[in-house]
Amino acid sequence: MNWGKWIIVAFVLFAVFIATLVTVCMREDVSLVSGNYYKEELAYSDQITRLNNAAKLAIKPVIRKEGNYVTIVFNRFTEVEEGELLLFRPSDSDMDKRFELTSSSENVQSFAIDNLEKGMYRARMRWVMEGDEFFIETILNL
Repeated sequence: MNWGKWIIVAFVLFAVFIATLVTVCMREDVSLVSGNYYKEELAYSDQITRLNNAAKLAIKPVIRKEGNYVTIVFNRFTEVEEGELLLFRPSDSDMDKRFELTSSSENVQSFAIDNLEKGMYRARMRWVMEGDEFFIETILNL
């Protein structure tokens, strides 16, 4: 039995394993949650104000999935000046989807989600009402 030969074989196999591991890791997509991370971090105090404004609301919007639609129920849509709903997919930013909120006499707004992949999304709703900005976030499983 020649131990030297098996030690060299073990080192070679270990080197092949490490080379394979490095190659696989280098090909893996490592996308950030946000490409504008630093810019968004600087504007975070505005986001805190939006969150606080939404927390003060007596009746908050409710975002839920109903069939092939995402539905927002909010009794103050008539006062909404502008806004958007972002369905944010943390695992892949290419799957994000934006919808525009409109002022409406209806209490419900629905958006079709037929073309979205199944999985976990963060529904981020931002809107302006009476000059103040608001923000809420809910997790949806589509």
